Amino acid sequence: MTNLPYQRTAAVAYARRWAFGRNPDFYDFSRIGGDCTNFASQCIYAGAGVMNFTPTFGWFYRSANDRTPSWTGVEYLYNFLVNNEGVGPYAKEVPLEELEIGDIVQLGRATGDFYHSPVVVGFSRGRILVAAHSYDAFDKPLDSYFFERVRGIHILGVRKE
Repeated sequence: MTNLPYQRTAAVAYARRWAFGRNPDFYDFSRIGGDCTNFASQCIYAGAGVMNFTPTFGWFYRSANDRTPSWTGVEYLYNFLVNNEGVGPYAKEVPLEELEIGDIVQLGRATGDFYHSPVVVGFSRGRILVAAHSYDAFDKPLDSYFFERVRGIHILGVRKE
């Protein structure tokens, strides 16, 4: 297996291109639970270029009906990224201060359930700027969202066979 760098600028360029639109290659889940993690996965894929086709526990999208839970589910994406030892992107949870462009932030409730996955696209005066779907945004300050819990997901790299 080969280790590749995660192309952060490609992930951000993808986010910029599609933050206020929808790539026709991917289903828009906005009306059936939200499109935020689908959009985050698309951005990650733009920076990684490698999917993990392991059924159920991998990370891939072929169609709306042929994808893994991790492609569109907040908790499932987190679990895939921080536990992935196979092909595709892999990550670790970090404090917000350690995030870089192309990384993911997940917002949650006090009860511990996380519900939103914006993509880090920049920084300005100490503020993290994000892009997201469902409520489409680009360069939106993270601190303008309401959330009770937050976690940063720093993508370390990509493995390819």
